[in-house]
Amino acid sequence: MFQHTDVLLKCALFKNINEKDLGHLLKCLDTYTKSYKSGEYVFFAGNEVNYIGVILSGSAEIIKENLAGSVHIMAFLDPSHIFAEGIVCTRERISPVTIRVKEDATILFIPYGRITKSCGNSCDFHNQLVQNMMMILGEKNFSLNTKIELLTLKGMREKIASFLLNESRIHKSLTFQITPNRNEMAEYLNVSRTSMCRELARLKEEKIIDYYQKSFKILDADALRECLM
Repeated sequence: MFQHTDVLLKCALFKNINEKDLGHLLKCLDTYTKSYKSGEYVFFAGNEVNYIGVILSGSAEIIKENLAGSVHIMAFLDPSHIFAEGIVCTRERISPVTIRVKEDATILFIPYGRITKSCGNSCDFHNQLVQNMMMILGEKNFSLNTKIELLTLKGMREKIASFLLNESRIHKSLTFQITPNRNEMAEYLNVSRTSMCRELARLKEEKIIDYYQKSFKILDADALRECLM
């Protein structure tokens, strides 16, 4: 587990927890790990989920399938990202989404009851964990609203601008790497890949953005924001 210490310390769930306390906390939480191959599923929509997951290595994606069988990518999960925290806080704990592994991954699992209830030792770092959990749920609600706003946008340029500005906010930089490839980005935006790539090329020609594969740089943030007006 300690080979993933750096990743865990970057995880929002373990914010403000000292490295020296981490090992004891992981034991207190009764955590365990499991490895997955690319294309495998962690759980499906409709499954009961009794744990929170933390990506230690590799990547995964949150997907949702409609009644017609169409799959839509809701979010991407990279190392230090967590999932299922909102599900375990519901009464039935039934997942409305599916978690699919993109790249071979190792995932840390934490039984939900070990987080929501303080341990018998009343550890200070356990109390910090509960506070972190509350903040994560608030952030996840914000992200969900961002996703809803993105899906309500009609224009291709609007969707791309919204996506890139949000990525810039998350990375706190005008230069950043995105997780999805072009096909996945198109699925996430719910648009045609060909049309999306064409619009990206136009934005590059207009010197509003620059990019190479998954690396992006916003050259003119004001111009990109104007795409949303």
